[in-house]
Amino acid sequence: MARALDSYYAAVYWGCRVESAEACARRAETFFHLLSRCDPDYTRWFEQADSRKKALQLQFEPTHETFLRFFKRRTYRLGKIGFSFSAWTGHPDDKQRGGMVSFTCGDEAVGGANNCLLELPEEAPGTERVLTVPVLTEVVRAMVVAWEPDHGGVFSDAYQRAREEPVDQPYTGWLMYLSPRRGQVPPLPDPVRVEPVEDKGSLLILTPERFNGHEPRHVALADEVRASLDKAGLLKESSGNERTLM
Repeated sequence: MARALDSYYAAVYWGCRVESAEACARRAETFFHLLSRCDPDYTRWFEQADSRKKALQLQFEPTHETFLRFFKRRTYRLGKIGFSFSAWTGHPDDKQRGGMVSFTCGDEAVGGANNCLLELPEEAPGTERVLTVPVLTEVVRAMVVAWEPDHGGVFSDAYQRAREEPVDQPYTGWLMYLSPRRGQVPPLPDPVRVEPVEDKGSLLILTPERFNGHEPRHVALADEVRASLDKAGLLKESSGNERTLM
């Protein structure tokens, strides 16, 4: 019997951190630059629009100057504080290649209001090329280095749907990033691997193969990891929210 398919997304989250357009534009430029190194499909970007035809006329270079220009528009502003933006790779079939990226930066709301999310391919050839630990490690690294989040990772839609109760943030994923602000990562069961993300925090890789939220062995491992992190206090709300204007 064929194994049921799963789908995935990469995301990072951080709480209240007020930042200027200058600071958010600098972070966005860094993110898109690092993301472009992860896969060729992430080298071309378009603003979103009401139609595909119109969107394909809105290609842009993700530079600091470009984002500063975008953030002057009412469309991308969150009132007086914060910015929200989304872009598309321009591929005709997002399930096979490319996808969408969105971020909210500089918001003063408490919780996970500030975030960056990348949709990942759902079908070949994109899945075979992108949904691997080496590539996804670099995707998460790009997010962490650029946005300096509190937590995030690469998440299985099937695993999240399988929980009897909603899994609150930090979510449990195939890959999980945790800032040192949350505490020290405890010993975890095999085959989980823990790696540093530069000087930012810890990346937990639950399985070397593709995690599948329909696979009982993977679900049991994810549940065990979550229980260990919860016992160590890493899933509790981190102390203090940042309020920085840069």
